[in-house]
Amino acid sequence: MDRPLAVTGPSLVADWQRVTHRLLAALDDALADLGLSAAEVNVLACFAGREAVSVRELVAATAQRPSTLTGVLDRLERRGLTERAPNPADRRSVVVRLTPAGREHAARVAGAFAALEARLPAAEIRRLLGALDEAV
Repeated sequence: MDRPLAVTGPSLVADWQRVTHRLLAALDDALADLGLSAAEVNVLACFAGREAVSVRELVAATAQRPSTLTGVLDRLERRGLTERAPNPADRRSVVVRLTPAGREHAARVAGAFAALEARLPAAEIRRLLGALDEAV
């Protein structure tokens, strides 16, 4: 009969979750004056210098459910940071555009990401992320 393994310390997933929370806390600290939620920061980070991104791209990039992303986009739009419009390349889909204030916020998000990434061992993390992506 198979016996469950005894856990003698935090599991790898628990350690990963702890580090994720610390990473999000560091971003929260750097961007506190903007009053953005983690999900809003995640969406603004997806623009990476682009003026518009399709909703389909945002769903893929953020790994959020479409219904969850809709709520995030509603909040960003109410705050005057984004606006939605029909996609000129495919009128059945929607693009999200940054407003002037949204561009400023997205630039701040990009700066906070860059500052944090500068402190990380990028090659090792990219290798690990690739392995995690394959595993899950």
